[in-house]
Amino acid sequence: MSMDIKQIQDLIKFVAKSGVNEVAIEEKDFKITIKTNKEPTYVTATIPTAAALPQQVAAPVSEPAAVAQADSTPVKEDLSNYVTIKSPMIGTFYRAAGPDKPSFANVGDDISVGKVVCIIEAMKLFNEIESEVSGRIVKVLVDDAQPVEYDQPLFLVEPK
Repeated sequence: MSMDIKQIQDLIKFVAKSGVNEVAIEEKDFKITIKTNKEPTYVTATIPTAAALPQQVAAPVSEPAAVAQADSTPVKEDLSNYVTIKSPMIGTFYRAAGPDKPSFANVGDDISVGKVVCIIEAMKLFNEIESEVSGRIVKVLVDDAQPVEYDQPLFLVEPK
């Protein structure tokens, strides 16, 4: 299998949009490595109330609220003072660097800007996701080794 120029261009566009710094694909008859020269992209909710408002309004209803997906009980707590750390890419969410390693961030942990909170694996590339907020983890919204979507909430943080 070899890639044509259109597939390579599409891959370059995907890499640029996804925020990853490097992607390498190796087959028996070809190898391609795409590197971007931009800084890693880390996504967090910049306005906590924007992320929390739909959940507050919808809390009595059993349907919306991303938090309800990870926890089957209806959400009754006030989430307006929390910041959401969201996934900057599509991939698989991992709480630790390996099965025998401790989790990067647990409920109750204090985190600071730049602390790695999880890994998201995309196309065999493991991306460390760093926090852009200082505070305390109050909820982990995704189970380990679960697929995540772009912009999907991963953690709720009580900012300091």
